[in-house]
Amino acid sequence: MMDSRKPSSWANGALAVLRKDLQLELRNKSVLGTLIVFVLNTMFLILVSAGRGDLEPRTEAALLWVIIFFTAALGLGRAFLSEKEQKTRLFLRIHTQPLMVYFGKLCYSFLTILCANVVSACIFLLLLGVEVVLPGLFILTLILGTLGLAGATTLLAAIIARTTRSGILLPVLMFPLLIPLLLATVESTYFSFVGQSFTEGGWTASLGSLLTITSFSGVVVVASVLLFDYVWQD
Repeated sequence: MMDSRKPSSWANGALAVLRKDLQLELRNKSVLGTLIVFVLNTMFLILVSAGRGDLEPRTEAALLWVIIFFTAALGLGRAFLSEKEQKTRLFLRIHTQPLMVYFGKLCYSFLTILCANVVSACIFLLLLGVEVVLPGLFILTLILGTLGLAGATTLLAAIIARTTRSGILLPVLMFPLLIPLLLATVESTYFSFVGQSFTEGGWTASLGSLLTITSFSGVVVVASVLLFDYVWQD
């Protein structure tokens, strides 16, 4: 059923959900703290096993996005668990529309994982001595890739939050869905590392990857908007 609420009321509802989750995170620091500890431990293991500056650029790009993938799996799975733990799901269902909840959770997931990804990228580049020849391309890839991760996993998090094994299910369900996104982000990140050192390197060669990332993000967000009402009200 279509809702007659004004766009401003939809935005206010989504912002209210976002504000609630951010305030809860700032108070408890549960998600970001866990993600940063995970990233530091993973980076240390990579540094010890691979060494500094001993990897090929494509391998470095793949390692970075593997870390980001598992960081997202660890953090984004809690997007809806707070409603289950605090028993606020019924309150949100009564006082908000499903899409308000979805976009509020989407923004929360995006901001949370973006913060973790920025920390991951900075530590990765510093510890492994990776040179970013095209920083603009690298930053754009990081932002678009994070949006794709958040868009794809927000709906999945809503589905598995009602199960008893949500922590195990999210990575299992995420991986097949995110393969196109991961391949494209690795490719684009690789081009940001090598820059113009190869004939087809840099922005021109990365356009296909960027288009894939953008298209993937758009498709998963639209699909989630269409399906979230059924998931949330079920």
